[in-house]
Amino acid sequence: MNEPTPHSAGDNAPNLDGLSASIQRVGEKVQAITEAVKKLTQNQLHLEDKIEGAQKRIQHILSRLPEQSDGRQLNLLGETIPPTNPEDDSEPTTH
Repeated sequence: MNEPTPHSAGDNAPNLDGLSASIQRVGEKVQAITEAVKKLTQNQLHLEDKIEGAQKRIQHILSRLPEQSDGRQLNLLGETIPPTNPEDDSEPTTH
C-alpha cells in the first residue's frame, strides 16, 4: 500500500545538483571556520607570550623593590642615585 515508488532519473537530477551545491557550501564554511580557529589559536599564543613577558617584567621590578624597613629612595629604573644623608640636609649650627 505505502510502498515507495521508484523515481525516474530525471526527477533525481535536480535533487543531486542541489545536494552537491549544499555540500560544497558546507565544505567552504568548514574551511573558513578551520582557518578562523587557526588564526584565533595563533592570536591566543601571541597574547599568552605577551602576558608572560609582562609578568616577568613586573616580577623583575618587584624584585628590585627595597624592603619595607629600608628608608632609601625607591629606584625602579636602575639609574644611579646617590644616597641622601640626613646630616647633609641640616643647616650648620653654631654653639
